[in-house]
Amino acid sequence: MSDEGAGDRTADEAAGDRDADEGARDVDADTDDIAAFVDYCRLQARLCSGKAETLREEVADLLDELDSDLAALRDRVVEPDSTDGTTAPPEPGAESIETDELVDAESEVEEKQALVEAKQARLTAYQDLAEGYVDLATDLQEAVEDDATAVERIVEFEVDRDAPAYFPDRETLAETAAKSNEQ
Repeated sequence: MSDEGAGDRTADEAAGDRDADEGARDVDADTDDIAAFVDYCRLQARLCSGKAETLREEVADLLDELDSDLAALRDRVVEPDSTDGTTAPPEPGAESIETDELVDAESEVEEKQALVEAKQARLTAYQDLAEGYVDLATDLQEAVEDDATAVERIVEFEVDRDAPAYFPDRETLAETAAKSNEQ
C-alpha cells in the first residue's frame, strides 16, 4: 500500500466537511439573530426604565406641589382658640378662607392625589414591563437556539403584556408580526 492516497480525501468526505461548515455558519447566524433579539429586549427594557424614571420625577414634583398647596391652605385657615372654644379673630393682614374656597381647595388636592396615584400605577407598570423584558432577554440568551422560537417568545410576551400600548412612538415586534400576518 502506498502513502500516496493517505492525504487525499474522498468527495463524500469533502462534502461532509462543507455541510459541517454550513451547519456551523447556520448556528452562528442563529446565534447572531438571537443576540439581536436579546439586544431588542434589553433596549425595550431601557426605554421602559427611562419612562419609569420620568414618571418618578413627575410624581415627586406633584407631591412637592401638593405639600406647598397644603401648607398655603393651612396658613389661610383660621384655627379655633383652644382655651374657650371660640374662634380667634384673624391676625391683622391674614386672609381668612371662605367655605367655598376650602371646598374648591379640597377638590384640587383630591384631583392631584388621584393624578399621583395614576402616575404611580403607570410607573409600576413600566417597571414591571422593564423587568419582564430583562428576564426575557436572559431566557432567550440561555435557552433559545433558533430565531423563530425567539420571535415567538417575544411576540407572545408583548401580546400578553400589551407592550404596544407602552410604546406609542415605536413599533414593537408584536405589531410588526401582526402587520406581516395581515398581508
